[in-house]
Amino acid sequence: MGGIITTHAALLPGERTSAAAGQHTGQRTLVIFGASGDLSSRLLLPGLGSLLAGPRATSVRIIGTGRSPLAPDEWTDRVRSAFESRGEISSAAADTLATTEYVAGDPTDVEHLRALLELAGPAPVLYFSLPPAVTTAIVAKLRDVELPEGTELAFEKPFGTDAESAAALNQLVGSLVPEENVHRVDHFLGRTAVLNLIGLRFANRLFEPVWNAEHIESVEIVYDETLGLEGRAQYYDNAGALVDMIQSHLLLVLALLVMDAPATMDAVEVRSEMARALRSTHLYRGSAIEAGRRARYSAGIADDRVVPSYADEDGVDAERGTETLAEVTVEVDTNRWAGVPFTLRSGKALGVARKEIVVKFKPLRHLPSGLNGARDGETLRIGLNPGELSLSVPALGVDGPYTMGQVFLDATLPSSSVLPYGEVLSGILRGDPLLSVRGDVAERCWEIVEPVLAAWRAGEVPLDEYDAGSNGPGTWK
Repeated sequence: MGGIITTHAALLPGERTSAAAGQHTGQRTLVIFGASGDLSSRLLLPGLGSLLAGPRATSVRIIGTGRSPLAPDEWTDRVRSAFESRGEISSAAADTLATTEYVAGDPTDVEHLRALLELAGPAPVLYFSLPPAVTTAIVAKLRDVELPEGTELAFEKPFGTDAESAAALNQLVGSLVPEENVHRVDHFLGRTAVLNLIGLRFANRLFEPVWNAEHIESVEIVYDETLGLEGRAQYYDNAGALVDMIQSHLLLVLALLVMDAPATMDAVEVRSEMARALRSTHLYRGSAIEAGRRARYSAGIADDRVVPSYADEDGVDAERGTETLAEVTVEVDTNRWAGVPFTLRSGKALGVARKEIVVKFKPLRHLPSGLNGARDGETLRIGLNPGELSLSVPALGVDGPYTMGQVFLDATLPSSSVLPYGEVLSGILRGDPLLSVRGDVAERCWEIVEPVLAAWRAGEVPLDEYDAGSNGPGTWK
């Protein structure tokens, strides 16, 4: 008689299941490196404020740190302003405001790090809101400091600057804390519309049986913005649209879209399925030159605003050739998805803010004779911001009783009062890495796009131009 064989998601070295790892329920201290920077004030603190204003509010103390000196009142006012951007300050947010502190200093100084950890107390969360090079330098210094048991490390994107540096940083971080205590932040995983992909896929009898290459012709994942550079030249001119959006956000959306069903909504199970999906993802037909396109905007009018040429924006090095619109087509080499092109696109200063997933189904192979009109298949549009759902289906009677046309079924997806950063922070503060990027996934995302980046740097793909406020280069179809 044969034995019973059980299978489960493979664990990375040092990784435990969520149940084995346990979750924090008491007060946490959040130490923010780079607290005086733009990202902290614009995204991180408002996100925390939205979490503290809701029913899942937790007890959290904030210690901000950075090289820039800030008076105590100045720091508290920054935190208060960020919290007030989400409405009236809740009692939990008021408690956080009453205890917050700011400590100026050199984050690569060991004595400064020791003082921060002593101030933070047990099981702190160290959040790195800094460029990769600075983050790596601080983490290297942490090897000379005794970290409290239960310390969590959280890293803003990008994690490294390429696959090699991401792997080196992973090795360094792994020498300090176990993998389940590491949170590589990508706030797209906290978007309600993105999380809804899990329900749409795995709790839906209508779509799951046809979610494969047998029925789906092509998929687009698009995040086009009408905003231009908006003063982000220092970061953006070194990154570009491909690294800023596709290498991180959109590849993770792709993973949720194509992965197989996890056994449970456990961090290990879900992240293992995402990793498997991305390990099977490659450039379409293997060509870096054919799979990617790039362009940058020239002067124009976008969203009723005059937008200067990207090359003339303050802080931009025009000779660097940074793209503001990127498009990459990939394929997922599995039995479920073989042959389906997935096009990932993102750009700035475009005429329409288009933020959606478009799933185009194949038309039926045969229609009864006597039916007229186009034989288009169904199209499912999943809005990423705002969260909306639109399904176009073939129907008779659009232009006559026997003429085929398309009718539309539209719905608004549930929304959350908690901002995406708040959702991700909720997991970090509870010690749950479900909405954090795993180390091997961070490396794999770089590996997928690096051939395209290399081809662009070598000048093998032209840098096209488009007018700000247009839909992109006229030669792109």
